[in-house]
Amino acid sequence: MRTGPVREWQARGKVYGMSEASNAVPAGGGATGRADRAAQRRALASKYALLPLRLFLGVTFVYAALDKLSDAHFLAGAGDPASFVSQTQAAKSGGSPISFLLGPALDHPTLFALAIAFGELAVGLGTLLGLWGRVAALGGALLNLSLWLTVSWSVSPYYLGNDLGYLMAWTPLLLAGTPYLSVDGYLARRADRDRARGLGEDHVKRRALVDGGIAAVAIGGAGLLSGSLTRTFGRDRSAVPRQSAAPVSNPPVANAQAPAPTVAAASVPVGGSAQVKDPATGDAVYIVQPKAGQYCGLSSVCTHSGCAVDAPKNGQLYCPCHGSRFDAATGAVVNGPAVKPLPKYAVTKDGDKLTLGPQQG
Repeated sequence: MRTGPVREWQARGKVYGMSEASNAVPAGGGATGRADRAAQRRALASKYALLPLRLFLGVTFVYAALDKLSDAHFLAGAGDPASFVSQTQAAKSGGSPISFLLGPALDHPTLFALAIAFGELAVGLGTLLGLWGRVAALGGALLNLSLWLTVSWSVSPYYLGNDLGYLMAWTPLLLAGTPYLSVDGYLARRADRDRARGLGEDHVKRRALVDGGIAAVAIGGAGLLSGSLTRTFGRDRSAVPRQSAAPVSNPPVANAQAPAPTVAAASVPVGGSAQVKDPATGDAVYIVQPKAGQYCGLSSVCTHSGCAVDAPKNGQLYCPCHGSRFDAATGAVVNGPAVKPLPKYAVTKDGDKLTLGPQQG
C-alpha cells in the first residue's frame, strides 16, 4: 500500500500549524467526512483571519502616502487651509493634548510633512509584503496615534474620528505579525529548514537578519523612488482646494482689498524673520532684516515645484523637497534645482511697525 502522499500531506499540515486532528486524511463521505472538511475550512479561515485587515491597511497607507505626495495643497504654505501647515496650526490652537510638541513641525513643515508621507508609504509596503510586520504595525499605530491626538482630537463624538479606529486596527497585526503569505513567513520557514540541517542558532538568526535587511533596503528604495516620482510628476496643481481635516478658525481667504499685514519691528531681528500672508494670494511671506535697517519680504513658495521653504537660517532659505537654497537678503538662487529667485516684496517701516507692501516685479 502506498503511503508516501498521505505522509507528505500530513507533514505539510504540521508545517502550517494545523492540529493532528485536522491532519487526518479526509473521509470520502458521510457525516464524519463532512465534519472533517468543515474543521479544515475553519482552521484555514483562522489561519488567514488577519489577511483582509492586513491588505486593507497596507493598501490604504500606500494610497494615503501617494495621495499626499501628489497633492499640491499638502505641501503648500500657510495660505492654503488644506496644507500641512494650516492643519497643524489648527491642531495646535484647537486643544490638542500634544500641542506643545508641534512647534518643531511648524518650524520645518515641509520636512515633517514629507516624513509623514514617506512613513505612511514604508508602513503600507511593509504591511502588504509582510516584511518586519510587527515593526510596520508599530509604525502605523504611532502615526495614527499622533493623528488622533492632533487632527482628530476635536472630533465629537470620538467615534466619528477615524484615526482612533485605525489605531485599534493595527493592534492585531502588532500582536500577531505577518507570518503567512509574507516575506517574514518565508524567512521563518527557511530558518526552520536551516535548524533542521544542523546550523547553529546564531548563524540562523544572522542570516535571517541580513536577508531581511536586504529586502527592507530594496523595498525602501523602490518606495522612495515611487514616492519621489509621484511628488515630481504627479502633483495636481489645478485641483480645487480640499476641506481641511481639522477645523480651521478663520481660514485665510485671498483678498486683494484686505489691509496690508503688519508685524512689530522688534519681532524681526537682524538675520531673523517673521511670517505674514500676502493678502492678494494667501501665500506665506517671510519679512526679513538681512542688514540693520534693511527690510524686505520673500515668498515662502519655492519656484522649483511649489514646496514651502523653511524660515531663513544662516542667511539662506532652504527647500526640503529637492534641496534648493535661496539668498535670505535678495531671494536669489544659491543652488538648484530651482532656477528662478523667490518673489520679493517691499516692506516699509513706520515707527515700531513693519508693513508688507506689494510684490516687486
